[in-house]
This record gives sequence, structure tokens and C-alpha cells, in this order.
Amino acid sequence: MDIVNRMDSLAKEWENLNDNRAIFLRCYCMMTQNMVVALDAKRFQDEEWVRHMLGRFAEYYFDALACFDCGEEVPNAWKYVHEAAEQEDLHVLQHLFLGVNAHINYDLVLTLYEILRPEWYMLPDSKRENRYKDHLLVNTIIAETIDKVQDEVVEKHAPGMDIIDKLMGRLDEKLIAGMISNWRKSVWKHTLQLLESKGGESVQAQILEIEEDVMKKARWIVRL
Repeated sequence: MDIVNRMDSLAKEWENLNDNRAIFLRCYCMMTQNMVVALDAKRFQDEEWVRHMLGRFAEYYFDALACFDCGEEVPNAWKYVHEAAEQEDLHVLQHLFLGVNAHINYDLVLTLYEILRPEWYMLPDSKRENRYKDHLLVNTIIAETIDKVQDEVVEKHAPGMDIIDKLMGRLDEKLIAGMISNWRKSVWKHTLQLLESKGGESVQAQILEIEEDVMKKARWIVRL
């Protein structure tokens, strides 16, 4: 998939430059690759819809990156992440979770709202349920990816994390997977609220509230 190659190429470039933004992007690349594998294995209810969602989701990330690098206006959720990448005193996990927070809790809401809005009220209940099942399956794929992220990304930047990983067994993976699953549960809830709104100023007000919540989470991550 072209988007995986694009992520891998940029992650390698940032890794060579010791740019901390490579931490999240390498994780995101692994996750996207596993999504493609799952799609090819026919694990999803609606392969075409998930592929569309996956590509549009990535575009939100790259669009925000392009705006930031060119000095253009960028969502606060991502501005905070890119500026925090310059802080060398942050732990690898903080850099990672800052990116995950912005991309899931902000970008994913906008992505789902954008692609569901044209079809939502025409979809029968069975199709809506399939959309939600596909959303939930991503949680499983994320959980399946966490070990590799720990081994190839986190421990590369913080070798001591290998000891913690061994001591905690599967507990740390379960805690991380649980947190992300809870975030994605809230994402679906926010998406439905946007779909049920009357549009216009109501939608914009809700998006601002979502972004503020993302910022609260980001500030919490930095204070850890």
C-alpha cells in the first residue's frame, strides 16, 4: 500500500535526523501495515469501506504535518505534538502517546464523521452494526501490534523498558490496549453525536470541545 511506503520513508528520514516525531510515525506505520494485512485476510465486514477510512485517516495526519512544516495554521492538537517533539526531556512513551492521542481522539473523529455523514441515514441497522464491528476490530489489531512497537520502537529509544516489559509480562500491553480501546469508544460516541447534530455551528462547537479534550489529555501526558 502506497501510504505504508510513504510512512516508512518519512520515518526513516526522521530517524536519521533523530527527530522525535519518528517515534509515533514508526508506530503508526506498523499499525497501518497490520491493518493492510488484516484487510487482505478478509477480517473486516466491509473491506472497501475500511480501506477508504484508512486512507482518509492517514491524510488527516499528513495534511496537519504539511501545514505545520510550512508555517501554516494547524489544529492545536497537532501543533502541540510537533512542538513537544523538540523537547528532549520527554520520554519515548510521552512522544508516542502524544501522537496517538491527537490522531485517535481528534483525527479519527473527523475522519469517521466525514465518511459516515453521506451514508449514515440511508444505512440499514445491519450496515451500521457492520461499521461498528469494523471499528471494534481495529482495537484487536492495535493490541496485536503493541508488542512489536515495544520491541522495535520503545526499547530502541529506552533500552531499560525491556526490563519493565519482562517484569510486567502481558500486563503493560493490556493496560495500553485498554486505554486505546477506551479512547476509541469515546471516538465512536463523539462521531455519533456529530452525525446527530444539525450541522453548521453545532458541529463546529462540538469539534472545538473535542479538541479541547484532546489538549487536556496532551497536557496530562506531558506532566507524567
